[in-house]
Amino acid sequence: MIKVSQLCKTYGVSNNPVRVLRDVTLEIGVGERIGIVGSSGAGKTTLMHILGALDRPTSGGVTVDGRDIFSMTAAQMDSFRNREIGFVFQFNQLLPEFSALENVMMPALIARLAGSEARSRATQLLDEVGLLHRLEHKPGQLSGGEQQRVAIARALVMQPRFLLADEPTGNLDSGTSDAIYNLFQRLHASRDLTMLIVTHSDRLASRLDRVVKMEDGCIVGV
Repeated sequence: MIKVSQLCKTYGVSNNPVRVLRDVTLEIGVGERIGIVGSSGAGKTTLMHILGALDRPTSGGVTVDGRDIFSMTAAQMDSFRNREIGFVFQFNQLLPEFSALENVMMPALIARLAGSEARSRATQLLDEVGLLHRLEHKPGQLSGGEQQRVAIARALVMQPRFLLADEPTGNLDSGTSDAIYNLFQRLHASRDLTMLIVTHSDRLASRLDRVVKMEDGCIVGV
């Protein structure tokens, strides 16, 4: 489903380049759960951002079902990100002035779904992640684990095929982290998601189908 070919990413000027990714090649099958591990600065987040079309590579390519995502027009890429990919970040990036329900509805409203459809999807997802009783609570009224559950529900409201999560339990205690891991497992089973999870947690990585290890911008183990 996803093919990454000789991906490189360089920042800085030509006389002082910083090579963040170096000839990364990877294939990801339908429904796979892949962990991406490595030390800080290994290139994990940069790879995740490129796979999610949040950033462009310096060279190399990413194809999804045989289509090069970076050959898309800006409008096509926006639609691809909104409809095909769900993002979960370490810092949940919830909008503090909106309720849990409104936060989850937001991507659907941006995609111009009818308000009733957006509300129905968001309510169902919040029920699925165990927060039906927190619909009207704002992020500041929720625990860290509850906030991350809202973020996961928001990532899924457009019914994406791919879920990309960058250190989704990095700010959570071990008990809450386990609950989030279990939630990922249930969502994968119920929605047949293809999941890529950047994590520092060996416990989470060990529960996934495959682990990709990165070092100095390169894949050094799969």
